[in-house]
Amino acid sequence: MSTMTIRGLDELTVTALKEKAKQEGTSVNAALVKLLQEELGLKKKKRTVVYNDLDHLAGTWSDKEYKEFQKRIKDFETIDETMWK
Repeated sequence: MSTMTIRGLDELTVTALKEKAKQEGTSVNAALVKLLQEELGLKKKKRTVVYNDLDHLAGTWSDKEYKEFQKRIKDFETIDETMWK
């Protein structure tokens, strides 16, 4: 293992790297090593796309709200047999 120093990183890059490390639950060093290995073709990139922009809504409905929603969409699950003849 070698040690390297990277100079000239702008604040935007540093912030993005710290955020990536935080999302992955790892250190900034580990996140940077992973990025370098992926970009150099030494390690395959993870291809799973994770969307988290609506995560704050997950699990926020009360039982009453859920039942009301189910009641209101019940008609969407009914098949009109006359349309399929």
